[in-house]
This record gives sequence, structure tokens and C-alpha cells, in this order.
Amino acid sequence: MPQNKINIGILLGDPSGIGPELVSKLLSEEITNKANLIIIGEKKILESGNKITGKKNNLIFVENFNEINFNEGNKFFLDIAKGKNHNYKLSECSKEAGESVLSALNQALELAKENKIHAINFGPFNKTSLKLGGNKYSDELHLMAEKLEVKSFFCEFNVIDNFWTARVTSHIPIKEVPDHIKKEKIIKPIKLINDAMKLNGITKPRVAVQALNPHSEFGTEEKDEIIPAIEEAKKMGINADGPLPCDTSFITAYKNKNHDCIVGMYHDALQSGLKAFGFDRGVTVQGGLPVPITTPAHGTAFDIAGKNQANLEPTLNSFKIALTMAENKNKL
Repeated sequence: MPQNKINIGILLGDPSGIGPELVSKLLSEEITNKANLIIIGEKKILESGNKITGKKNNLIFVENFNEINFNEGNKFFLDIAKGKNHNYKLSECSKEAGESVLSALNQALELAKENKIHAINFGPFNKTSLKLGGNKYSDELHLMAEKLEVKSFFCEFNVIDNFWTARVTSHIPIKEVPDHIKKEKIIKPIKLINDAMKLNGITKPRVAVQALNPHSEFGTEEKDEIIPAIEEAKKMGINADGPLPCDTSFITAYKNKNHDCIVGMYHDALQSGLKAFGFDRGVTVQGGLPVPITTPAHGTAFDIAGKNQANLEPTLNSFKIALTMAENKNKL
């Protein structure tokens, strides 16, 4: 019965990018019938996506969540336009586009706090438009964590082919990275990715941990901080291994299938390998939040917006992860 399914909030993404057309395609996929979908946004934006793809969506339109009755169907559109009928220009950043995204996102986060939706899957956001629209946070993850009142550790996971990555540091200058390579900081993403992968169906995740220095030799961080963190993780029952030299870590862990995920010390040590192996298949999972939140990793792709050339695979994969994590979380 539809009312017994997981409720997933779907956001259209930046209206000037490929998000609306990706959601238009996603809604036609059979797997979306495994959940109750609440698409949140402005009706006209979805219609523009449908015009690009030629798809028709059998949706029930409402203006308030309380109008939804899952006995009537499993796909509802929560229209937040409130009479607004703005025309968003394709391939252009704008204040209006950012405001639209933030309005839909805030609505979804409020519904998540009220346990009315159990996961969120969103089309790509544009950080410039978000900033123009009033976003005061460094990225959408920090905005989500603040709105969901998260006090514990959180970080971004990047995924290709169900191979996951997490990092100790993210968007900071490389010269500052060594100051953050401490045992207690390394443990946090190891534990978080281990727990997240269990929610995604991996019973005993094999967690690789990268080194900081070339060949794990030219420095003291491995001996003083990274290895002790790995040993501590093992005591916690985590199947952790390493430190793996960065230059061969993706061959060892991903290509040779020796591990299910990698925790790295800094941004590019992970992103370079991940994007080289599967940039066009990437998924981003917002880790450490009380509900699963996922999105394709490729961005708004202004260069192909409106051309019906956007690849659905990353969006479809991100939806599958959100669904699986939410279903497994519901069983706990």
C-alpha cells in the first residue's frame, strides 16, 4: 500500500540548469513507484523541464502537505509558487533562481524535521545563485545541518558505482591540512562512513584510509595520528585498513575491489581519483544528517541546459541511495 512506503522529497534544483529536466525524466522511472514522492517546487519550473524532455508526469498537485492522501497515489507535487509566475532564463545565475531553490529546500527540511518525509533527493544547485538568493552558508551541507539542528560531526560523501569516499578536511588551503590531521578528527569520518554504508546495505564495510604523505613515508602524521586512528577504529569493530598511499589508493581500493570506501585527509587526494574513474556517474550524499539527502555530483551544467542531453544515471543512482538508506533506517 502506498501509505506504507518511504516518503521522499524531490527538489527540482536550480531552475536555470539541468535539474528540472532530470527530475522530469526521473519521475518516469519504474523505481520511483517504490516510494511515496513529494516533489517540492514551482509548478512552472517542472513544466519547463517536461517541455524539454517531452515527458508527462501523472502527478497530484497540492499547495499544502496536509492535503496529501497516499491512498490516492504515490506522486504528489507540492506547489510553493504562491501565485509567482517567474520566467527563469536558462544557463544564467540569478537571485530569483537562488530564492526559489532555498524556498523549496527550506520546505523540505521542515517536513523532514516533522518526520513527514524520510529522505530528500535534489536536482543540482548552483552555489552562485544560492548566494545571490540569500544563502549565508559556505555550502548547502552546512545550511542543511543548521536547519536540521545537527550538533555532531557531518561531512560530504562522494560516490561512484556504490564506492564511497569521505574526507577529514575539505575546502581549506593545503598548507592548513597538516594541522587538522589528528587522531580524533580522523576517527569521525571513518565512523560516519562506516555507519552510512551499513544504511546503504553493506553489512561489514571495508574502509580504506589514505595516507597524507607520499608513499606514507615522508612525514610523521601516519605514525603519530593516522595509524593510531585506524587501530582505534578496529577496536570499535570497524573493518579499517591503511594507510594507503594516495597515488595508488584508488587502484587498490576501487579498481581492484579490495575496499568499499576510502577516507582521505584532504579534498583533492580523493576527488582527483574519484572524478578520474567516474565523473559522469558521481553522486553526493550529505553525511551525518538525521535523514538521507542525496544529489547527482555533476552540477547544474549550464552548457547543456535545455538541450535534453543531461545524463539521468547520476540522478537515478542518487535516488536509489536515498531510497535504500531511508528504507534501512526505517527498519532500525
